[in-house]
Amino acid sequence: MSRPEEMTPAQLLAFLDRLVAEGLTLSLMIWGPPGIGKSSVVRQVAQKHGLPEPIDLRLSQLAPTDLRGLPVPENGVSRWWPPEFLPREEVHGPRGILFLDELNMAPPAVQGIAQQLILDRRVGSYEVPKGWFIWAAGNRKEDAASVYAMPAPLANRFLHLHVRPDLEAFTQYAVQNGFHRDILAFLRFRPELLHRLSREDPAWPSPRSWEMASRLHEKGLPIAPAVGPGAAGEFEAFLRVLNQVPDLEAVLQGKDPRPPKELSARYAAVVGLGQRASEAEEVVRAGQWLIRHKFSDELLYLFAFIVLERLSQEVWLEAVQKSPDLSQFSQRYFQYTQENVGWGSLW
Repeated sequence: MSRPEEMTPAQLLAFLDRLVAEGLTLSLMIWGPPGIGKSSVVRQVAQKHGLPEPIDLRLSQLAPTDLRGLPVPENGVSRWWPPEFLPREEVHGPRGILFLDELNMAPPAVQGIAQQLILDRRVGSYEVPKGWFIWAAGNRKEDAASVYAMPAPLANRFLHLHVRPDLEAFTQYAVQNGFHRDILAFLRFRPELLHRLSREDPAWPSPRSWEMASRLHEKGLPIAPAVGPGAAGEFEAFLRVLNQVPDLEAVLQGKDPRPPKELSARYAAVVGLGQRASEAEEVVRAGQWLIRHKFSDELLYLFAFIVLERLSQEVWLEAVQKSPDLSQFSQRYFQYTQENVGWGSLW
């Protein structure tokens, strides 16, 4: 059986964004390993289009009556009263996203009720408002998840989107959300550890667990409880090399400290400069220092990416106008972004 084509989180966001923009209320299923940001992408789509916070139902935690509602006697017959969390136009608005997470972890009885909701957009007397999207998500068997097989009639009513972890999308998310620069520099140096599922240790590295690790590291706490002992051990070794990183404030002031030789320390210097520069003149000084000391284009791309995410294109263009070297590099960078979709697209 051929492997389905996989999307990055940025490509998933672009696809969902187009569905909402075009008003295509097609049901879809997002497949992918745990912790890569599937639900985060759904929330971002809702925010971008001014929709209410998605109604996020964890189906694995529901019983059939939770989804269908309760029978209530009325005029000698039973009527089903739907649960309050299902969208109603008078309460939740005319448009929104009903997000059925962990769909294939739900027992078959719950999946049966969900099938009615997805196929018919109704359960009993309840009907999903016309402007609401029904999207679902789940993990795969190879993700060591306790999943049930999806019934063929249900699967056939979905669009199926397969998502994989992506370092470029994660980098953008990390910059936008203020991840600790040590975490970001480490993952640029060891991209294989962005997502590595472990079947032996309950803690393992994923975009979600690196976000927790960043918060722990910010407070001086060990990160092993979030990402596991293996990734944490490599991170500690990486930190021991950081004493080679020069005084980055001196670089931003126009001084010329000696650059580090170790590649890991160079990554740390680039991330640190990108996160510290606050105006065009500092961007010029940092960029010229990186170019003067022959940092690779990959590292220069990372510097430009962080600056553009943190500041603005106007600041970058002002810096480029002040430095011929930076201007020449900028042309290469924007050509690179055109050829590599992951850069410069939303997480």
